[in-house]
Amino acid sequence: MSWRNVRGPVRAALLSAVVLLAAAPATAATAAPAGDVTEAVTARLLGQASVTADPFLRTAGTDDTRVTVTRRDGQNWAFGTAVVVAPHVEDAYPKGSVFVAHRDRSGWQVAFDGQPGFAELAEDAPSTVVSAREKELFTAPSSPSTMLANGDMRTGMRLPYAVGQTWSYTGGPHGWGGSELPYSSIDLAGGDQRVLAARGGTAYTMCRGWIRVIHDRGYSTDYYHLWNSINVNGASVGEGAYLGDTGTDVTCGGAAYGRHVHFGLRQNSAYVQIHDHNLGKWVFMKGGAAYQGYALHGSTRVNTGGGLYNYGALGFNQAVVDANGGGSVNKRTGPGTGYAVAGSVGDGATVTISCSRNGTTHTGRYGATALWNRLSDGTWVSDAFVWSGLNGPVNGWC
Repeated sequence: MSWRNVRGPVRAALLSAVVLLAAAPATAATAAPAGDVTEAVTARLLGQASVTADPFLRTAGTDDTRVTVTRRDGQNWAFGTAVVVAPHVEDAYPKGSVFVAHRDRSGWQVAFDGQPGFAELAEDAPSTVVSAREKELFTAPSSPSTMLANGDMRTGMRLPYAVGQTWSYTGGPHGWGGSELPYSSIDLAGGDQRVLAARGGTAYTMCRGWIRVIHDRGYSTDYYHLWNSINVNGASVGEGAYLGDTGTDVTCGGAAYGRHVHFGLRQNSAYVQIHDHNLGKWVFMKGGAAYQGYALHGSTRVNTGGGLYNYGALGFNQAVVDANGGGSVNKRTGPGTGYAVAGSVGDGATVTISCSRNGTTHTGRYGATALWNRLSDGTWVSDAFVWSGLNGPVNGWC
């Protein structure tokens, strides 16, 4: 049964099921019957759907898949993208993966990125199918799953438009498909309409209007609804590379009622919360429901509907001063209030941290801490009054 033939409550239930597909347990590469690789990858997609608990997802058919083979090596190796399209309704979005496939005596071995077996197939694939740069990317150890749990929210990313521009924050943290958790995505619109890579990486066209860029540290970013989007197949892109213009494209499903980019954050091949992360030196905070919330740059707060100035990426050894409502923070000659004042730094300023040490305890927006940071000019500030993205030293201990 195709989604094209589903209506009303059944369609809504099927939309919910799509979310479950993205969260289905990863399994190793498995063999599909010998034959056309597109059929084998499609069977793999539908096989994932068939093991979910949701009965509607188990009925998805080939009309609901989009498999694009972008590279081949003879008859035994293939690489490309595989997408489960969404119905053309509000808050519905497609789900997609990069795949590697190898045919042996038992049939096609197919694995999607993030699954056991994918790195091994990518490593074994000829360079005509998976480039040396991609092998390094795909086989690199995944960032620890404890990063979020340990409070490491550093991305090294800017906002997905030109530094120095202000765009409208049209949708606060929400799920890639709408209201589901995690709230991985935000909506942005305006400016010169040019959507740019938030960080350097390797880019893939998942379908028309949808670009994915795979970065370091296990992160990747998705950009959907693009108009005039680039057509890429594993191209290396730098931070700020042009990906397309904001648009209303829904080639792979969903709905869009005004030009914008639907921007999603992934880590270790799964969508992760975008709130509490920093993009363009703004920390995104979730609201009581999907599409609500606000963003913070120091103590400056912008609610949804407001404008976000793109300050550029926050370095991994940098922090944004957050005076928690004050105008500035005192700098000291040592790690504590017992040391002399050595000047001040304004709320929202970017500082570079040389090292850290424990000192007197202070309470800021995010709680109490005894950690102090030695800045690049030799002065010290309490970690309670900066946002670095890490609960601990970002550049080692002094």
